[in-house]
Order: sequence, then C-alpha cells, then structure tokens
Amino acid sequence: MATETQDFTPTEDAVREALATVDDPEIHRPITDLGMVKSIAISPDGAVDVGVYLTVSGCPLRDTITSRVTEAVRRVPGVTGVSVELDVMSDEQRRELAASLRGGKAEREIPFAQPGSLTRVYCVASGKGGVGKSSVTVNLAAALAAQGLKVGVVDADIYGHSVPRMLGADGRPTQVEDMIMPPSSFGVKVISIGMFTPGNSPVVWRGPMLHRALQQFLADVYWGDLDVLLLDLPPGTGDIAISVAQLIPNAEILVVTTPQQAAAEVAERAGSIAVQTHQKIVGVIENMSGMPCPHCDEMVDVFGTGGGKQVAEGLTRTTGAEVPVLGGIPIDIRMREGGDEGKPVVLSDPDSPAGAALHKIASKLGERQRGLSGMSLGLTPSNKF
Repeated sequence: MATETQDFTPTEDAVREALATVDDPEIHRPITDLGMVKSIAISPDGAVDVGVYLTVSGCPLRDTITSRVTEAVRRVPGVTGVSVELDVMSDEQRRELAASLRGGKAEREIPFAQPGSLTRVYCVASGKGGVGKSSVTVNLAAALAAQGLKVGVVDADIYGHSVPRMLGADGRPTQVEDMIMPPSSFGVKVISIGMFTPGNSPVVWRGPMLHRALQQFLADVYWGDLDVLLLDLPPGTGDIAISVAQLIPNAEILVVTTPQQAAAEVAERAGSIAVQTHQKIVGVIENMSGMPCPHCDEMVDVFGTGGGKQVAEGLTRTTGAEVPVLGGIPIDIRMREGGDEGKPVVLSDPDSPAGAALHKIASKLGERQRGLSGMSLGLTPSNKF
C-alpha cells in the first residue's frame, strides 16, 4: 500500500508570519517583535520545531506561550506537526528588550505625566471607606475594556488593597530587568501591592514608602499604550492623594459617595483637595443609590437621598467649575457577588440594575477618551463633557 506523502514543505517565512500573530500574554505584543523567536527548523516531512525565548526562567505563562505558538504554526499549510522548545533570554537580551519597550526613554519616567500623553488618568476618590469605591473602579475598568479601550488599574489603596480579588487577577507580576509586567484580567492590566505580599499580610508603611511604591507602580510597570488608567485611591486626603498630584499632575478626579448626608459631607472634603492640587474633578458617582424592592420594583432609599447631588453642588461652588453627577448605582447583590468571585457585574450581568448603571457611566468616560484621541488627530469631538 502506498504511503501518503507531503505535497509541499512550509517555508520559514510562512512560519514566521504565523508567529507574528502570537502575542506575549504579559507584554501584549507579537513575540517576533520582542526577539522571543530563537529558531525555526522545518523537516522535509513538514514537521516544524520552534525555539522560543522566555523573558525569565520562572515565567508563569510558559504553557500559554507554548499552546499559542503551537496553534498558530499548526494552521500553516503543509505543517504536519509542531514542537516548541523553550529557552530563557540572556541578561543582555533582557536589557535590549527593556530598552525597546521604553522606546529609548529614560528609566523611572512616568509616561502618563509626559507632555502629549493621550492616556486619561482617573483618580477614584472617596471621603470615607465602605462606600464601594473599589467596586466602582473595577467595574468601570472592565466596562471600558469591553468598549475596546486599553485600560489599566493601579490599586493605590496600599493598606486596603482589594482590586486583584475583585477583578479576578490572580496572576503574579513578572520582572524583566527593572521593568514589571503586570497581570491582566478581562482585558485590564492591574498592579497592586497585594501581588507582592505573602498571603493576607498587612502593609505597615509610612508616607515616604507609600510614595516610592506608587512611583514604582507608575514608572516601572510596563503599561503599554493605555487609553485609560484608573487609580483606586485610599479614602480621604492623605499621602497617596498628595503623591498622585505630584507624580501625575494631569490626573483627574472621580468622587464616589453614597446618598447618606454624613458620607456626602466627607466626600465633598475629599474632592476639595483638587483646589489645592489644581486637578480637575470629572464628576460625582453616587453608589448604593437606593435598592429596587424584590417584590414591587419600587426604589427603597436605604441610605437616604441626595448625597451625590449635594457633593456635586458643593464641589461646583468650591472649584468654580461645573461638577456633574455622572450617575447613580443602585444596591445590587450581584455587584457584591461579582466582587467576591472576581467577576465584575458589568460583564457577568450587564443588564442588571447595577451593571446597566455602571455601563452608562463608563460610556460617558469612554466618550471623553475618544474625544481626546480625536482632537490629537485634528478632529472635533462629537460632544463635550
């Protein structure tokens, strides 16, 4: 019986073209651009051996890289089998990669603070803890990413870090030379001090160490070309809020409050820091804005009413610029469940009352970013915000 023979042998160019479609799962750029393709060997029978450099020996996503390379090369016509051999970059290769990612810019330069940066930086602030600031941050980030924007989150609440759990980001950062590759979840890059501490250990730091940690998160993490960066600030007007104003003076503020008058008064004080730091307040978000009755669908004002409007009006008077209420988010058990399970409600149940309200706010923020990008191209934004 005659054996079936290979009609033609795939070329190295065809294999390399397929590899160009494989993005590194941490850096999110093609492995061919990053110098990660070590070798390509093609046998006459169509079997392909690919050598791939990992950035570090303990790369947590080595299996992901292997499967992506295998899948891409297997689709090349004429390929009968794929074998992937992993190696590790030398120190010199890592230095070259780090220099390439920086684009020749100086080390410890914060890209978002540079003239011409098109990244919108939002500081999500609150006066009191427990108003759902982190939940709002995580869901806005996921909703913006779902719109197709490139989004990052800095968990700047060093003492009360909770963003990784709420976003389902259980990966660990990878270090390439002095650059940190942040994990991502649902298309959102995220960094948190919780990724560097064992278990549930507390962080016991004073002001200077907090400043250095924030500076490292902004300057040493490889964020790529983000459209939006959200910083989940600790409650109040302490060291971190002041450091952000120094490190990213162009950052804008989103104030989160509840309808409760006591919370609103404290939130107004927190937002007023913008007068001293010369930052723009984008708007106020009222969280826990009533609860739909499960029996009659009427809204139950668990925490009262009017807190968001009170904060917006107070900040308008204080800053001399209009501060709008961006929206109210009702109490929704699915939002709490999503935070505990690492599945933001805007993705797991986008049509729920909380999910729909968060998507509406995210759409307003997305329009602001698209307006900024349009103006950089000499276009006129469709609306002002």
